[in-house]
Amino acid sequence: MRLVAIETSTEYCSCALLIDGHVVEHHVLAGQSHSDLLLPAVKRLMDEAGLAFSALDAIAFGAGPGSFTGLRIACGVAQGLAFAHNLPVVPVVSLESLAEQEHDKSGADAVITAFDARMGELYLAAYQREVGEAEGWRTVIAPQLVTAPVIDTRLPGLPAAAWHGAGSGFGSHGAVLTARYVPVQVDAQCVPRAAAIATLAARKFARGETVPADHAAPLYLRDKVALDVREQAALRERQRALREAVA
Repeated sequence: MRLVAIETSTEYCSCALLIDGHVVEHHVLAGQSHSDLLLPAVKRLMDEAGLAFSALDAIAFGAGPGSFTGLRIACGVAQGLAFAHNLPVVPVVSLESLAEQEHDKSGADAVITAFDARMGELYLAAYQREVGEAEGWRTVIAPQLVTAPVIDTRLPGLPAAAWHGAGSGFGSHGAVLTARYVPVQVDAQCVPRAAAIATLAARKFARGETVPADHAAPLYLRDKVALDVREQAALRERQRALREAVA
């Protein structure tokens, strides 16, 4: 099994090459330079491995949710490489990659993943690990946009388990999330990485979960990236009420 994985849903630019279970990764804080850094990094990984793109089985990418620009870059590069070399594409939910990383770090089998979506909002999901022939993650909370993270009214419930938390959402809205879910451990610094995307993609490829290049698409959970003046005022009021609720 050989595949290249790309992940640019956050301010980090990450790519990885998986060869028969062994993963080599390039991961760097890119800011707004993803489009300049990504393809040269991918080519460097391939050159160092002495591998041609025609020898790959698939191209994988972190489909989101996340930065609109970053998702478009990852999807576009994945499609371009797949078209050029007649390869299938494996989209992977970026939130799921956090669960994989938390499992690798702490052994967690139940993970709440959350991104700071800006504008006072959260991208949220939850996963439980499955073993055996169906090794992977079962989705308990499907990826969703939480528009007003208030404890009792907007955050979905979870079954009893030793939940861990991962992702920037635990930095921006940690008080609300920990009050609702009481995770046993939290890593608010965890960001999606291509190595985890590659591992997840290899399992998905084995299960036949690929798409043609022209069917690959980012996972957008909202269709606007800025608030108007009235919405900004409402957001400030929600944040004030939220601080009082968790004080």
